[in-house]
Amino acid sequence: MSKKTKEKIQWLETPEEHDYPAAASYLSLIYDEKTTHDLIEKLKAAAISHYKAKDIFRASSLSLLGISNLHVRRDVKKINSAKSLSPLLLVRDKTNGKVIIADGYHRLCAVYRFDEDALIPCQIF
Repeated sequence: MSKKTKEKIQWLETPEEHDYPAAASYLSLIYDEKTTHDLIEKLKAAAISHYKAKDIFRASSLSLLGISNLHVRRDVKKINSAKSLSPLLLVRDKTNGKVIIADGYHRLCAVYRFDEDALIPCQIF
């Protein structure tokens, strides 16, 4: 990947407001309502940290989605158009020793296609 392509990956300073309800929807499949609410509040208050795309994948144990996925394709187009992506929302699942991608899985897959070493801004709790 060229340096020019790496520079195309633009990020918003903070997650978009609609990312939190999306994260809550996903987390509610794993946790009860109170725990989900508490996690979302803690995510909102968390500072932005940066992690390499490949490390987030390793910590989550998720597979890379291909470009045939509609949402990944949409995010690749954003990157190619120099549009800013929203930071990821991550939860540390200490019980299972994994990171849960509460919101941003498709963005992560899109970024990884450009640069597995790309630093991705995240709010993590």
